Amino acid sequence: MRKLENSELDRLNVEEFKQHKKTPICIVLDNVRSLNNIGSVFRTADAFLIEKIYLCGITATPPHKEIHKTALGATDSVAWEYHEDALELVQDLQKNGYQVYSVEQAENAQMLSDFECEQDKKYAVVFGNEVKGVSQKVVSQSDGVLEIPQYGTKHSLNISVSVGIVVWDLWAKLQAK
Repeated sequence: MRKLENSELDRLNVEEFKQHKKTPICIVLDNVRSLNNIGSVFRTADAFLIEKIYLCGITATPPHKEIHKTALGATDSVAWEYHEDALELVQDLQKNGYQVYSVEQAENAQMLSDFECEQDKKYAVVFGNEVKGVSQKVVSQSDGVLEIPQYGTKHSLNISVSVGIVVWDLWAKLQAK
């Protein structure tokens, strides 16, 4: 086997990305404090043609050197908006036809592995602060809660890892239909 060169990967350029049909998924970051995590979320969103990222509360916005370090240019391709209040944003997304799911450990959470996507729905997934998680107000307003099954001794994953797992899972389920 031979590793492929970047020129062989047939990737979209930024303008092609912006014009390309997007996956009907938005990512909401609710008070995420790590600039490196934010940059990683941009890269994941680029990889799966995510519609938009919403940055809420204390979540930093581009341009920023530390975000750029991990985003590697994805802040130029992926659409994003800042909203002060994540709860108001979630309500607006719901009014605009999105099914909103917080990614959290909560009563009656549905395991991600059991969640089935519907082809004709638009989804928004909310990820929270590295310590406090998604705010309770946002969890309560959400249409549901998704939990990533975990079997070890720890009770959480890094937010950028969680975003990667959830986005890949939803993307794969939407592609399979």
